[in-house]
Amino acid sequence: MAFRPRLRLLSTFRAPLSTRRFATESRLASDHVRIVEVGPRDGLQNEKKAIPKETKLELIEKLAKTGVTTIEAGSFVPAKWVPQMASTAEICEHLLTSPPSSQNTTIAYNYLVPNIKGLESLVKIMDSTGVPAHAPGSATKAATTTEISLFAAATEAFSKANTNCTIAESLERIKPIVALAKTKDIRVRGYVSVALGCPYEGPEVSPTKVADITATLLEMGADEVSVADTTGMGTAPRTVELLKALKAAGIANTDLALHFHDTYGQALVNTIVALEHGVRIFDSSVGGLGGCPYSKGATGNVSTEDLIHTIHSLGMHTGISLEEMSQIGSWISGELGRINDSRAGKATLGRLSKI
Repeated sequence: MAFRPRLRLLSTFRAPLSTRRFATESRLASDHVRIVEVGPRDGLQNEKKAIPKETKLELIEKLAKTGVTTIEAGSFVPAKWVPQMASTAEICEHLLTSPPSSQNTTIAYNYLVPNIKGLESLVKIMDSTGVPAHAPGSATKAATTTEISLFAAATEAFSKANTNCTIAESLERIKPIVALAKTKDIRVRGYVSVALGCPYEGPEVSPTKVADITATLLEMGADEVSVADTTGMGTAPRTVELLKALKAAGIANTDLALHFHDTYGQALVNTIVALEHGVRIFDSSVGGLGGCPYSKGATGNVSTEDLIHTIHSLGMHTGISLEEMSQIGSWISGELGRINDSRAGKATLGRLSKI
């Protein structure tokens, strides 16, 4: 597959508005930032110690009460690939039939599907419970949305290591997944991995190639694409170049999210750069949980607590309680027997303990 810059306006290549699902809230105001909480999936998938299903559900239920509107709840991958995600089907059924209470009018639960079989498993659960992708709330249950995410990679080496196929082949595999999701009214979120550095090909990933893959996912019908610095190699100058390439490809900020890992301590720097360029959707993980099983040495996602603190310090809004998120970060770190990686979270708890 030949990659080339796409200089057309977004309106000429993205799916028609009537077929696209926007975020769970209205289009974002310029001072509002939507945070996608990835802790229960991306954050937990690389943990070596088996985590009980009950702990995962408790984590999701706690997060749902903080003001977060989108939570990655699990992954329909074979257990032999990612053992930590083996309980996803049970978690999905529970969230469909007994969703947590939430302060939001609607909360979206997202599931990674690596192939068409993964989506078919999700659809089977939805059909068996009789709960549609967009379920209305009631006096005892919050309204919920069921979403999926799917992955492509920005380098051939990572694509072959992660999905055992080329980039072009992975994009072909994605087409029927998106098509089936649309028939079930399921919102689709794309990911482009290793956009700012690859563990196999190094830090110099082509921004034009990333933009081309992002545009292709939107053309297929993805409702949003999260461009991911999977290795945490991203720097401010290269983040700027990437954002310029995405803009030149006609990709609107409202269709774009960014996903930073903090391996080299640059995630918040890169976030501020992206905010200055108008991006208003970011992924993060409570307590800084995470790491990629296919990227040796890549540490956790930027912590949700640190991200909230940074955004709020700039006079912007997330609708999320920093205090509640900080308590969750401390709790889940203790449950996993690991150090809480959120500096803002620990500082917030320290301040609260003195009040």
